[in-house]
Amino acid sequence: MPASAIPAKLRVIIADDEPLARERVRTLLSRETDVEIVAECPDGNATLEAIRRSRPDLVFLDVQMPGRNGFEVLAALPAGDAPPAVIFTTAFDEYAVKAFEVHAFDYLLKPFKPARFREALDRARLRLAAKPAPAAPYERILALINEHRAAAAPAPGAQEGVTRISVRDRDRIRFINTSDIAWIEASGNYAVLHTAGEEKHMLRETLLSLENQLNARKFFRVSRSALVNLEQVREAQPAFDGEHVVILKTGARLPMTRGLRDLQERLKYL
Repeated sequence: MPASAIPAKLRVIIADDEPLARERVRTLLSRETDVEIVAECPDGNATLEAIRRSRPDLVFLDVQMPGRNGFEVLAALPAGDAPPAVIFTTAFDEYAVKAFEVHAFDYLLKPFKPARFREALDRARLRLAAKPAPAAPYERILALINEHRAAAAPAPGAQEGVTRISVRDRDRIRFINTSDIAWIEASGNYAVLHTAGEEKHMLRETLLSLENQLNARKFFRVSRSALVNLEQVREAQPAFDGEHVVILKTGARLPMTRGLRDLQERLKYL
């Protein structure tokens, strides 16, 4: 496509079944003055329809989605139409080879950093402007995947997270074992600890701060306002609009805005 044919704004579709993941991409794109988000899609069928209807320049496409996965969306596009540039976004690195087999332009592993996101977007801009901008080399993607795996793996002897949290209880300080915490609730600049014994303790600390202190293999952020102890998860039930509710052993029911798939993967390795 000649540079003169490039629109003033890149027309972009964000396709991901996780609301928080869509919000992440939307927030990063909001910093770009030449981008117009023409659709956000929570499943593969909606994505396919949006691509046919909106004819975007670029699609940020999750691999695993309800209805159709990302590869099935691309396979279903009309053969005669020029496909949009595609940047896959996924938490799973095992799809990288297949992504390049279908000529994906780039492959972003969640959680990706703003600089990595911007790198992929800039390369897409160059390609769409018909300037020399080959897709990210396969060797480069493999290197990024290896970096991702190394960062995710705990170093020998690494801190496994705090095992006790101190809370003030009237005129005394109590020490709560993190294994006794069922879930933690955000309350502004405070956090409320809900124990398995159904006690509540308020801390003058943010949920994000506590999340960074706890063992990431044992605690899982199900929404902006709730962090759960995975050992306390009993089941998940469907709710409205494709969302789910996590039910804990205490009976607490917590709306989940992260994908059910992420929770299932985390529970496998407890």
